[in-house]
Amino acid sequence: MNAEAQGGRSAQLKHTGLRPGWTTGACATAATTAAYTALLTGDFPDPVSITLPKGQTPAFALAVEELGPGQASAGVVKDAGDDPDVTHGALVRATVRKLPPGSGVVFRAGPGVGTVTLPGLPLDVGEPAVNPVPRQLMREHVERVAAEYGAAGDVEVTVSVDHGEEIARSTWNGRLGILGGLSILGTTGVVVPYSCSAWIDSIRRGVDVARAAGLTHVAGCTGSTSERTVRAEYDLPDIALLDMGDFAGAVLKYVRRHPVDRLTICGGFAKLSKLAAGHLDLHSARSQVDKAFLADLARTGGADEDLASRITTANTGLEALRLCEAAGVPLGDLVAARAREEALTVLRGAPVAVDVLCIDRAGVVVGRG
Repeated sequence: MNAEAQGGRSAQLKHTGLRPGWTTGACATAATTAAYTALLTGDFPDPVSITLPKGQTPAFALAVEELGPGQASAGVVKDAGDDPDVTHGALVRATVRKLPPGSGVVFRAGPGVGTVTLPGLPLDVGEPAVNPVPRQLMREHVERVAAEYGAAGDVEVTVSVDHGEEIARSTWNGRLGILGGLSILGTTGVVVPYSCSAWIDSIRRGVDVARAAGLTHVAGCTGSTSERTVRAEYDLPDIALLDMGDFAGAVLKYVRRHPVDRLTICGGFAKLSKLAAGHLDLHSARSQVDKAFLADLARTGGADEDLASRITTANTGLEALRLCEAAGVPLGDLVAARAREEALTVLRGAPVAVDVLCIDRAGVVVGRG
């Protein structure tokens, strides 16, 4: 087997032996597709297949089918694979009803799905906590079903999660101002399971494969969005891309012992602000965005005390970044530079050049270091 076949993000997952699962966004899309099909035809497709952003076409069995006057509901039980996800086993429902022509697709929060009450998230205050990528995925599938059956595709989609408000107490939603339930999440539709020991072992294998292939530049990426950004920036092959997840320390410590000429670290601004503050495990359960640290960093970039105060009370790291952008303070670059310094500290003089890219949720580079 050649190195290309053994390396890269998909090989890391295979190497762990862990089974992937499906996001709440994928489940909501499947439920929406089934419900809208039934609304137009009177029959629920079971199982119902959807197409995910990377082309996978999973099929979901329906746990709920309800057809009533002018609306239809379907439900899917979330399977998170081997990931210790608090929403594993949750029943995700979608109720679809027709709207007047020209309405488009309108989203509502049903029982167990939260509502955004604070700024700093990728959704406006007052919106249901159905994130942008799942919304787009649901819109696309509504359009496909509408085209298949000659309908207009103007519908209201109400997403709900049984016992979602109770489950949400085990998440950070309350602190982020998402009240009343869970967020409907997912960028790829796939839940990548993380067992600390298994995933760290897969990172090490990824470095070994890249080195064996003669590569001199590898990139540690926190997820699929950062992976796309690195591809666009450097045109690296698959085997150069390490899915480090939250384990920045694992990448740095292994590269310290097994050097490559260049290491790029790419991830979301908030996540990499944790690395900048000295955290090597970036998981939300084990490290948090330090707003006071960000305020101090912003001061070094010219922030006045009023801006620093607003940073310390910001709802999210991304909100702090936007405040600084509006004031002309390069907080993204400051975080990237400090994260690079922390990485070099961990490398302890190993002959590795390091650069850091901070991105926003859309994959736009907001900081370089």
